[in-house]
Amino acid sequence: MASMLNLHNLTAQVGEGDEAKTIINGLSLEVPAGEVHAIMGPNGAGKSTLSYVLTGRPGYEVLGGSAALDGEDILEMDPEERAAKGLFLSFQYPVEIPGVPVMTFVRTAMNAQRKARGEDEISAPDFIKMSRDIAGKLNLTPDMLKRPLNVGFSGGEKKRLEIYQMMMLEPRFAILDETDSGLDIDALRTVAEGVNALRSPERGMLVITHYQRLLDYIKPDKVHVLANGKIIKTGGPDLAHRLEAEGYDGVMGEAA
Repeated sequence: MASMLNLHNLTAQVGEGDEAKTIINGLSLEVPAGEVHAIMGPNGAGKSTLSYVLTGRPGYEVLGGSAALDGEDILEMDPEERAAKGLFLSFQYPVEIPGVPVMTFVRTAMNAQRKARGEDEISAPDFIKMSRDIAGKLNLTPDMLKRPLNVGFSGGEKKRLEIYQMMMLEPRFAILDETDSGLDIDALRTVAEGVNALRSPERGMLVITHYQRLLDYIKPDKVHVLANGKIIKTGGPDLAHRLEAEGYDGVMGEAA
């Protein structure tokens, strides 16, 4: 099966000049279409940095290696080009955008991506129907979708809103950066159901998490352990349970 996301010897730093620090250090990873891979690792391993580098966040500089989505080099693309190609990031800490209602934001994003792909804009009736269907699955009320993006939302509501955006945009490849942080068990289950609803032979996903509990609800095809900016071990879902039981030190000691 061809790899949808292909990273080879990726090296990246954050900051500039004397303040620069290499965080991603020769990382290689392949995620085929149709698969969900999880990345686990201790704090400071480079998990969030990886998501930022792949989506083109300013302040992160690639020093070497390659990153391709569907065979295309994404490192040469602007962030909006990467989004138009179908790359999506669910943030660990979603940002607030005062004055911009959720539905306005999402419809604008959908139509911008459609335009970049040469597709027609989504009609208002189709957008509203799709929005209602998806919001209902995620326990988001119509009132929530009229409020400014993430303003006054609880942590769990913000995460459900991220999954709503992902389900509306139907990305080719989704990166979920610690989507489970700060969620109670009900919100965790709701978010996981939304993610699982998007599993498809045509879509790949990378789930970045610190804890195994999310992977009880989103069953990954493979689990990768990230430490010191590179993948040090890869296994099946049982590897996540091992990490939970033994901690990272044992697995990292094995790989040393």
